[in-house]
Amino acid sequence: MKNLKGKIALVTGASRGVGKGIALGLIEAEATVYITGRTVEDMTYIDHGSAIECDHRNDEQVESVFRRITREQGRLDVLVNNVWGGYENMLENGEFTFTRPFWQQPLWRWDAMFEAGVRAHYVASHFAAGMMIDERSGLIVNISFWAAQKYLSNTAYGVSKAATDKMTADMAHELREYKVAALSLYPGLVRTESVMQAAAFLDLSNSESPQFIGRAVAHLAADPNVMEKTGKVVVAAALAEEYGFTDIDGKTPRPLTLTDV
Repeated sequence: MKNLKGKIALVTGASRGVGKGIALGLIEAEATVYITGRTVEDMTYIDHGSAIECDHRNDEQVESVFRRITREQGRLDVLVNNVWGGYENMLENGEFTFTRPFWQQPLWRWDAMFEAGVRAHYVASHFAAGMMIDERSGLIVNISFWAAQKYLSNTAYGVSKAATDKMTADMAHELREYKVAALSLYPGLVRTESVMQAAAFLDLSNSESPQFIGRAVAHLAADPNVMEKTGKVVVAAALAEEYGFTDIDGKTPRPLTLTDV
């Protein structure tokens, strides 16, 4: 693993799942890691950094997170925007509604994906950018997915992921002169807690652990040439091939393509 000792990182929405894996991957690389989440009891795993209760739909709570990092560390090197809304309540009245056409979707799902997803990424990046610009270095990683480029599940999902990728590209354009990189990172099939509940029905032969995504972020943060990737979409498994790291089981998942998804 690359060594990030002395680097300060913030991972949003890291109480479980991909966010927790990213935090563990950064901790493995010896970064000092701050995590946010709404479920305090699920964040007790953090021991080389701090867990902060935060609802990313509340701008004052988000700003408070960055004030604390500024007070305690005076800098921020890596921001990973992982927090996400819209996966809640996929079953409504016993029916799976996530894959319904847009005119049959509950309208709250659009709001959840944008308020606790795209907008939450924007707000956290807003506060992080000022800290990184002062240092003329930094990395913002927005967790996204192939739904930005191909129809997957429902209209709101695709639009929110496409918005994330476009936002990332435009942020990168504005940050470039300050040597701050911004990019979208696509995981593959990740063995999160919720995915493993359905493991009997899934082909996990090419799946990834949550910590594999963290290793991808750690290698990006340690790459002196990361500015070459700013504004782009990168795939975690493709980064493993480029940087030469493996998953925690020693395997290297095959990078998915648009055709595979």
